[in-house]
Amino acid sequence: MQSCEISSDSTDDPLSSGLRIHRQPRIVVIGAGLAGLAATKILLKNGFTDVSVLEASDHIGGRVQSVQHGKATLELGATWIHGANGNPVYHLAEDNGLLEHTTDGERSVGRISLYTKNGVAHYQTNVGKRIPKDLVEEFSDLYNEVYELTQEFFKNGKPVCAESQNSVGVFTRDVVRKKIMLDPDDSESTKKLKLSMLQQYLKVESCESSSPSMDEVSLSEFGEWTEIPGAHYVIPEGFMKIMELLAQDIPSHTICLRKPVRCIHWNYSAQHQEVITKSSDDNHNENNHSSQPVMRGHPVSVECEDEEWIMADHVIVTTSLGVLKQNHEAMFSPSLPEDKVLAIEKLGISTTDKIFLEFEEPFWSPECNSIQFVWEDEAQLEQLAYPEELWYKKICSFDVLYPPERYGYMLSGWICGQEALYMERCDDETVAETCTELLRRFTGNPDIPKPRRILRSSWGSNPYIRGSYSFTRVGSSGADCENLAMPLPYANSTKAPPLQVLFAGEATHRKYYSTTHGALLSGQREATRLMEIYQDLNSAETTKPNI
Repeated sequence: MQSCEISSDSTDDPLSSGLRIHRQPRIVVIGAGLAGLAATKILLKNGFTDVSVLEASDHIGGRVQSVQHGKATLELGATWIHGANGNPVYHLAEDNGLLEHTTDGERSVGRISLYTKNGVAHYQTNVGKRIPKDLVEEFSDLYNEVYELTQEFFKNGKPVCAESQNSVGVFTRDVVRKKIMLDPDDSESTKKLKLSMLQQYLKVESCESSSPSMDEVSLSEFGEWTEIPGAHYVIPEGFMKIMELLAQDIPSHTICLRKPVRCIHWNYSAQHQEVITKSSDDNHNENNHSSQPVMRGHPVSVECEDEEWIMADHVIVTTSLGVLKQNHEAMFSPSLPEDKVLAIEKLGISTTDKIFLEFEEPFWSPECNSIQFVWEDEAQLEQLAYPEELWYKKICSFDVLYPPERYGYMLSGWICGQEALYMERCDDETVAETCTELLRRFTGNPDIPKPRRILRSSWGSNPYIRGSYSFTRVGSSGADCENLAMPLPYANSTKAPPLQVLFAGEATHRKYYSTTHGALLSGQREATRLMEIYQDLNSAETTKPNI
């Protein structure tokens, strides 16, 4: 971008009339996660110089949180690069040598085995018995067969029958149960075990989808989420290395930490407020920030919680869907258009939390890669929702972290939904004791010691995150992701300056929602949107004849 000094004669074209500015456009990016940093990096690389990033927390990363633990790095947030072929996060990691020490065991292609393809998952019941490996494999084949069916409704345009309630959970439970009950070769006890395993698989699926229950996930839309081919990689040094790569060319003064935003006033709405111009004795910083709005032709004013107002031509909002759900009414003035509010309300986001337990010695056998909790008394349940005191029943499994040379003797537990929020309210001691009792009960080993250390995430109660990642809830669709991504004001509805408020983040990517690459690509998409409009106007300006 050579120049952003745009001028034009009077015109009815809202794009050119709205962008008549004799200076660099001022761009504010809200959020220093993957989407925000990706957008900022692209803008700076392409000649935009007046860019600021406002991050509410005291660190960059958003839903990436790598914690150093001895020689190992534990991921409280994003863990995997999902697929290699064409994945921009994979190529960023590969090109910068971040995958050199990734072991074969950490390159996983399995859906249910969350951490490694090596070893065997131990399916244990609540009476301390291990389900035979051949029975697990038999059930797994059946489940995966039905899982493939759930993809066909979107991919092949199959109609959804009323009985399924357009729900992945309802459909899967119904079809798998019928297949189990009609199997003439299984005893009643075997059928009960398989029905119990079904419930456990659905809990794992809920954690992967970050939904309270698969009953809330849309069956007709489930197949639109697109998997990038290739293995899933972990980054041994931590996913935060990706954030550092994105941030390394961004000047430190560009990113303002501990800077929560109270309200985005767009379409010049802040001009309707009483404007107090600071006296000439006041020192304004070089970015022209001031404690009260001073209008100089900027259509957007970002009001921060510390009372500072920042003027802008464009604001890229990368806050999570959870924050938008909770705060959108107070966060935008004027209010968001009705269809955008509807998209925010219809799309789903829930909490998936991890619980890391470190032990002095392993109590599991060398070939065990995970301990899966199968409650035999849940075989016939319809809803897997629990009262607060039984929150631990939503823990679906504990995975063994490999290799032990890196992680020591570490297990990673998974819990999602409202029960994850209940867990977040407990103290470390309570969670450690509860998990130890669960492990003793399911393995049948009463001598398992308490862990030497516990570490866990708390994405649901984090006021700047409010959930882990998004899913298409029953009643929503990919069109809602696109409505969420649509910049304001809508181009066909006004002659006001365009692209005042842009939206990025994983929930705005129709095919790759819930992923790190979806977040990164969404930030690049919005930066490109701005680049293109200024390139177009620069081109028009340079070809306009002198009169």
